[in-house]
Amino acid sequence: MTDQNNASLPSFDFADVQAAHARIRDRIVHTPTLKSITLSELSGADVYLKFENLQFTAAYKERGALNALLLMDESKRKAGVIAASAGNHAQGLAYNARNLDIPATIVMPNTTPMVKVEQTRGHGAEIVIHGTNYDESYAHALELAEQRGLTYIHAFDDPHVAAGQGTVAIEMLETVPGLDRLIIPIGGGGLFSGMATAARAINPGIKLTGVQAALYPSMYGKLSGKTVTAGGDTLAEGIAVRNPAEFTAAVIKKYVDEILLVGEAQLERAVSLLLQIEKTVVEGAGAAGLAALLANQDKFAGEKVGLVLCGGNIDTRLLANVLLRDLARSGRLARLRLHLRDQPGALYNVVREFADHEVNIIEVYHQRVFTNLPAKGLITDIECEAKDRDQLEALIAALNKSGYDVRQVELAD
Repeated sequence: MTDQNNASLPSFDFADVQAAHARIRDRIVHTPTLKSITLSELSGADVYLKFENLQFTAAYKERGALNALLLMDESKRKAGVIAASAGNHAQGLAYNARNLDIPATIVMPNTTPMVKVEQTRGHGAEIVIHGTNYDESYAHALELAEQRGLTYIHAFDDPHVAAGQGTVAIEMLETVPGLDRLIIPIGGGGLFSGMATAARAINPGIKLTGVQAALYPSMYGKLSGKTVTAGGDTLAEGIAVRNPAEFTAAVIKKYVDEILLVGEAQLERAVSLLLQIEKTVVEGAGAAGLAALLANQDKFAGEKVGLVLCGGNIDTRLLANVLLRDLARSGRLARLRLHLRDQPGALYNVVREFADHEVNIIEVYHQRVFTNLPAKGLITDIECEAKDRDQLEALIAALNKSGYDVRQVELAD
């Protein structure tokens, strides 16, 4: 396929994805596509999950990186490859380069989680930490490529990479031929480009929905013609791309039915649900499809929907925070802030209310100095655990009835 509006864009069609499938199929994990009974009941759609977080490096990125490496000639392989990446592309490229005896250099911004840096280093790549964001790392990687004579392997702006990513759709539709829709995360657009090209060739009537983090709506803005701002700390850093490529944008524009945006709380809930229900660890970008599905249940009700759990590389401390925040949003964990008089028995009377309502106290914090209360007053924060929101609200109502000034410390949406 050559873009009709820009003949300079590379040719790309289903034949490229089919060739990639034949090339890499025996070198990657054929991850399962399984129906989730519980998520289907929860969402009102028939939900099928593609567990790409079960690849060796825990992400689909292995596919595109491997396809690009296998297409290199021997002289370029000997010289080596380089890429800029904050995680999954870095690991996929480093892992497959080592297996093919190709030297690999990865440039990573200094904001990259240490777990991803060390995992990539563990695959034998030379790690160069440079810049505070992807764009700065990318520019430096291009400089190093020219200086050292290395081949740059782009994370998404490369038809060989997109073809490899498209093999995800071939496997999904081989397993579940009757899918009505695919919901696919979009960052730079390589995954969507490859999967959409394959899916429409196999099933011309299939619907294709893209998902972006609301903090990074770059492809949505580019294709809709709207002015958007991309930036901020998103849980879905794997799709946090400010500047999508012309190549992927052209392919996505050809195939996409819509692009939906999901917020941080929706991403956190999806990550938590996948761990609780499917017992599988998924990073924010990998949970974006489920987040979009749950946020738009009426749109997808009754459809047979395929979701790609495209990665599982999430920092364990961050995962713990996500799970605790989800418990807080559900009303099972809470922090209650009370104003008390600084006198004997004040805290005892409050604690007795917690005991009467069978709400467990986890932590108690007193603040006597940095407060606008009178000198004999204090602020007490009590972190607690309830069975559900109704039990928590009953406790708050009882405390207010007893004359306490109680406020629940809320999480941001």
